[in-house]
Amino acid sequence: MEKHQEVLNDISEKSLSGHLSGHPVVSHEEWIAARKLLLKKEKELTKLNDQLSEQRRNLPWTKVDKTYQFEGIDGKLNLSDLFEGNSQLMIYHFMFGPDDEEGCPGCSFLVDHLDGANLHLAHHDVSVVVVSRAPLPKLLAFKKRMEWNFKWVSSSESDFNYDFNVSFTEEQIEKGEVYYNYEYLAHDSGTESPGMSVFFKDEAGNIYHSYSNYGRGGDILIGAHNYLDLTPKGRNEDSTMDWMRHHDKYDDFKGESDSCCH
Repeated sequence: MEKHQEVLNDISEKSLSGHLSGHPVVSHEEWIAARKLLLKKEKELTKLNDQLSEQRRNLPWTKVDKTYQFEGIDGKLNLSDLFEGNSQLMIYHFMFGPDDEEGCPGCSFLVDHLDGANLHLAHHDVSVVVVSRAPLPKLLAFKKRMEWNFKWVSSSESDFNYDFNVSFTEEQIEKGEVYYNYEYLAHDSGTESPGMSVFFKDEAGNIYHSYSNYGRGGDILIGAHNYLDLTPKGRNEDSTMDWMRHHDKYDDFKGESDSCCH
């Protein structure tokens, strides 16, 4: 058993280093033994994740009393309108500021996964909406280019992004510190950051904020990462998401990138 654990540890170390030459090769019987050890850890992680999800659902809520205005293809909308008849609403805070010419590559990578999920979420009492501060014509043009179908609205006339700590004023940036992911962080560039916020609306129409995550908290929504994590090379990156591009820009793999994610 100790020998199999050593093999598993050796595999992990080589995977972390990114070098696959000289990777351990063992008999089928030894591979099965090592795989069973890993399976035990995978099952433990699955149970822990189930417990974490339950704790997430059990978080207390806070009531949303402020009126927010958005602009969509159907005109002016408020937060209640975004539920579209469902009691649960997920909003992805997409990094696309008023002066940006195209959306953040990392946010684009994440929302590439939304339309597939929406085939099912829309039938399970959940609405998913993407929100950015850029004016609606810019959002719609980029959405058309990327061939997305999800609902995307502009919050340019609202404090919504600022109140949910995904947009920062020039004054905040000049001070070099912003409040993001539930702590004050050093920050000296960029007015936008990513996140996901979840809301619940009761039968009386009251809206409650139940959950938000930021930064790598959104990783759970990126299915491609889960696929890559099963492969020998994993995510194969030197820094976070340095390989990733807009899906219509994969001309090279490791060239220069202006992604906002690394």
